[in-house]
Amino acid sequence: MQFPILSVIVLAPILIGMVILLIPKDRKNEVRVTALAAATLALLLSAWVYFGYSQEIGGYQFEEQYNWLPRLGITYHVAVDGMNAPLVLLTGVVMFTGVLISWGLDDRPREFFAFLFILASGVFGVFVAQDLFMLFFFYEIAVFPMFLLIAIWGWIKTREYAAMKLALYLFIGSVVSLVGGLAMYFETGLRTFSMIDMARFNFPTDFQVFWFPFVFFGFAVLGGIFPFHNWSPDGHVAAPTAVSMFHAGVLMKLGAFAALRVGIMLLPEGAKFWQPLIMGLATVNVVYGAFIAMVQTDFKYVIGFSSVSHMGLVMLGFSTLTPEGLTGAGIQMFSHGVMTALFFAVVGMVYDRAHTREINELGGFSKKMPWVAVAFIIGGLVSMGMPGLSGFVAEFPIFMGVWKVAPIVAIVAAISIVITAAYIIRIIGKVFFGAMPEQFEHHIGDVTVLDKVALVLLCVIMVAIGVYPMIMSPLVASGVERILSLVGGA
Repeated sequence: MQFPILSVIVLAPILIGMVILLIPKDRKNEVRVTALAAATLALLLSAWVYFGYSQEIGGYQFEEQYNWLPRLGITYHVAVDGMNAPLVLLTGVVMFTGVLISWGLDDRPREFFAFLFILASGVFGVFVAQDLFMLFFFYEIAVFPMFLLIAIWGWIKTREYAAMKLALYLFIGSVVSLVGGLAMYFETGLRTFSMIDMARFNFPTDFQVFWFPFVFFGFAVLGGIFPFHNWSPDGHVAAPTAVSMFHAGVLMKLGAFAALRVGIMLLPEGAKFWQPLIMGLATVNVVYGAFIAMVQTDFKYVIGFSSVSHMGLVMLGFSTLTPEGLTGAGIQMFSHGVMTALFFAVVGMVYDRAHTREINELGGFSKKMPWVAVAFIIGGLVSMGMPGLSGFVAEFPIFMGVWKVAPIVAIVAAISIVITAAYIIRIIGKVFFGAMPEQFEHHIGDVTVLDKVALVLLCVIMVAIGVYPMIMSPLVASGVERILSLVGGA
């Protein structure tokens, strides 16, 4: 019997979260150690799935299936392919580094880690679910803890507003996509929520054209697509550091992946019809997000709008429906997840010591926090798409795919690279170099060993993919082949 590794990855965080809640509230170190042990296990298991996936065999692997409610056609069915295996690893990485960064949290760490693990469980579940009902189930599990984590542990000035805004946007988006999902369920007449069976069913073209926007844009709200993006920067700013890492690192990928998995793969003719609109909105994402990031003065808002811009590249890759564009989008989801996790970790470390995020009030932090400065510079180079780093491996194929379909769009979107370079260089110069304000000279210290471990791990991953793209590109390409077979090789 095959070891149910995916079930362990998905369900263990919930169980461990419950165990953490049983620990007496005054034993905070035990809570932290338990959380770190659980996060380490999740990272190791997700790495096992990623490196254990056989590209030669291809298709769905590590498959588990159980008829949960056969009368309704609901099946607990999980599996990974070349597209979602990197996202499982990404979630494990962000979960592990998020716990490291949150080690010093003193305000109810027991409840914080419990909710964080429930969130992780939902994210893992969405990425591996092959049943539409279970995908929605895990999707809602992921959204609810995010609301509590921001509302309770977030920045006191905006946390209630940001948490409510996030919840309303995401729940409305999920309801819209659920309506589309139910329409697909009844249209097939198969009485099954299996997405594999739905993919084999030839939905009428008119049906696909009508229902595709419901499914795709309902999920794409969570992916930060324009004009439904403005919940995201506010959520970033209000969230505590680890939650921002989850928010930008994996939660936005959850929306993008679901839009791909349920929208494009199950309704391919609808995707072709709406392709120009998706491409247009994604281009606005890319350029608009970069311009808005350029003029922000709050460190977190810069990274928040940068995420909107880079997620636009993911949607742009999807819209091409080409091997290059889709492969680049798949790698971009992973690369951007690691990069933004690093960025928000850096912002959190600076804020915890300076107690301000205003860029104009900071300066010279490389003298006191050299590890943080180097990490941010590496992340900045990834954000700019510098060759030799993961950002280039992801973004270059996207632009190749866009050029094949719409060269003008590729030229317009390329403007974002210049703008990204401008605001990244601006931040590096203002925050980490120059003269340090007097009020910081005597009380700013270096980061902890655990913080350094998190920074090094995130940087090593981005460099490794950039130097040796074969560690990921062929895997994602194998997942893209299946998507193109459903789309018809458009």
